[in-house]
Amino acid sequence: MLDIKLIRENPEKINELLKRRNPELSIDKVLEIDADRRKIQAEADELRSKRKNESQKIGLMKKNGENTDAIQEEVRALGDEIKALEEKQIELDNAQKDLLLHIPNIPDETTPIGKSEDDNPTVSTWGEPTKFDFEFKPHWDLCEEKNLVDFERGVKLSQSRFTLYRGKGAKLERAIIQFFLDLHTEKHGYEEILPPFMANAATMTGTGQLPKFKEDMYKCVDEDLYLIPTAEVPVTNIYAGEILSEDDLPKYMTAYTPCFRREAGSAGKDTRGLIRVHQFNKVEMVKLTTPESSPEEHEKLTQDAEQCLKMLGLPFRRVALCTADIGFSANKCYDLEVWLPSYNNYKEISSCSNYGDYQARRANIRYRNKEGKVQFVHTINGSGLAVGRTFAAIVENFQQADGTILIPEVLQKYMGTDRI
Repeated sequence: MLDIKLIRENPEKINELLKRRNPELSIDKVLEIDADRRKIQAEADELRSKRKNESQKIGLMKKNGENTDAIQEEVRALGDEIKALEEKQIELDNAQKDLLLHIPNIPDETTPIGKSEDDNPTVSTWGEPTKFDFEFKPHWDLCEEKNLVDFERGVKLSQSRFTLYRGKGAKLERAIIQFFLDLHTEKHGYEEILPPFMANAATMTGTGQLPKFKEDMYKCVDEDLYLIPTAEVPVTNIYAGEILSEDDLPKYMTAYTPCFRREAGSAGKDTRGLIRVHQFNKVEMVKLTTPESSPEEHEKLTQDAEQCLKMLGLPFRRVALCTADIGFSANKCYDLEVWLPSYNNYKEISSCSNYGDYQARRANIRYRNKEGKVQFVHTINGSGLAVGRTFAAIVENFQQADGTILIPEVLQKYMGTDRI
């Protein structure tokens, strides 16, 4: 959530930055409500002061034996006016908060300006796109032929875009998860977290999924619970409403969870295979940092995600998302895109985002610095990595002419074999 003080002090700059995202975005309505709210607050404060003075007079008048009926009636009337103003102020507070919850984060000055994903510049590439001297197969065909994933029965058990891993496919999925967790905890210094897979509305609001993206969530009927779309939601909110010490920062946390997304706006996109499904596994990295260290920590987190791909030997590129393409809560984001032969292109496998204090302000995650001042932390997260897409990339890039699939060396100790 944007800082109302920042909006008041820099309205033109905030509007300019928001319009880099979308020309229709504006904080003008927020400022209009804020002006009304502050005017009413001033009126209420003036009436409270008057009521206090009149109440003091009543005590003196009673001591002097004077009749206080008229002044008591005046004080009661003042109380009614104050109550009406307070109710109006609450109404305006709620309206202002609702508006602020629907306004995205302002992009960082270093975020490339653009109108669509076509304007996302490539920052770097690693490895070369895989070439074959035989007719390669897409992962969905290989998975069915080798009985790694049963797409048909996954649909039967649930609905379209749900999958059933089995046999060596289930083992490979588990091996990828274990490798990512071991790498992040043993080499990159993250604390492993196993959070709930359901979160309440307050938690969803803290990271920015609610209220704007309610239609993309799976909600439990008659309960204030949603299936999480990413581990970012519960892990970021672990310290919601708390004040940490600067000595506690930065906090590095990683978690494996299944993720659940309705993908309401994706009809017709990536209809085959593992690229876009309603339930998928993911290992997430989350950091809480000071404002001063967040740019450096964002870069380090992105490198941690890149290390996963490098150790697996998968070709990828890093892309800087432009202002029109960054996520709702982010101010800066890098996407890592892995090479998929079936698409003859790179596909996103990780988004590594810096949120500044946007999420922390919504979730009220603060810290006390060394001078004793309490301020909001910065939050950072990224996939390390999306497991299903990693699975698809391994199957496609490491398929052999004899129909086998080579297992990356770093996964062989988990799989107990070098190919399937």
